[in-house]
Amino acid sequence: MEKKYILSAELAEMKLRRMAYEILENNPGVSTITLAAIHGNGLIVARQLEHLLKSIASVKVDFVEVNMDKHQPGTAQLAEKIELQGRTIILIDDVTNSGRVLSYALKPFLEGYPERIQSLVLVERSHKTFPIHPDYVGLSLSTTLHEHISVEVDHDRVTGAWLSESPQ
Repeated sequence: MEKKYILSAELAEMKLRRMAYEILENNPGVSTITLAAIHGNGLIVARQLEHLLKSIASVKVDFVEVNMDKHQPGTAQLAEKIELQGRTIILIDDVTNSGRVLSYALKPFLEGYPERIQSLVLVERSHKTFPIHPDYVGLSLSTTLHEHISVEVDHDRVTGAWLSESPQ
């Protein structure tokens, strides 16, 4: 099956760089930003974004991984305990569809009293069933319910994203 690419590695890098600048613009005066990466490809997106943020600003970037089962996201846990009070948290995933995963991924942060929580996705689909609207979006795409978006990664870099028909 031929892949219908919607993002190349270069375009993904460009979109992540733009979102890095948006994060800095929307959080003036913040000395530390905590990137909270949802396990899987969200981790790769966050690591690439971390590198970009550090290359364009002198802001301190902390990193924490959010572990959860994306197919049954009832429980989300931080990979390590970190101080959240007063922090600016950016919750990151590769693709958002219904908003369910991002909703459940918020839970470990709500009890820590962060200053603010924002969300970022590389690709946003328009099938929201949960009240989640990412603050930073690389590409917003209207798809059918039978289509699936896959983000390809290689080590610590997004190499592309493509659209396919889901098996029915």
